[in-house]
Formats: sequence, C-alpha cells, structure tokens
Amino acid sequence: MTVSPDSLPASAQARLTELETRLAFADDLLETLNQTVVRQQAQIGLLQDQLRLLHQRLKDALPEDARGPRDEIPPHY
Repeated sequence: MTVSPDSLPASAQARLTELETRLAFADDLLETLNQTVVRQQAQIGLLQDQLRLLHQRLKDALPEDARGPRDEIPPHY
C-alpha cells in the first residue's frame, strides 16, 4: 500500500516539507564545503611546490661546507 502526500494529515505534510527543505539546504551546504576543500587542496599543493622550490634555491645558494643534516628536506616531502 502506497501513501500519497495528499492523503497525509496536514501536520505530516508540514513535517515532510520541512524535512525536504532541510535536505535541500544540507545538500547545498555539502556541495559548497566540498568545493572549498577542493580549492584548499589545490592551494596546499601550490604552497608545497613553492616550499620545495625555495628549499632547493636555499640549498643551492649555500656553500657545500655550510650545509648540514638539518638543511636537508625530509624524504616524506
């Protein structure tokens, strides 16, 4: 037996409408947050690339004997 929305009592219709509205807003918020995370991940990637470049330039600018183990970038970068 299927129940049509028209056969529901007014209070149930109001609750259903409220739930549908909340779901629509939640979906919109989720999409907005997802886009924000994607943008931030791209920015993090660019910053990591810039950091690697700056580290390489600093390493190249230092004389060989002035470099120490603390100047080396860890392998997980």
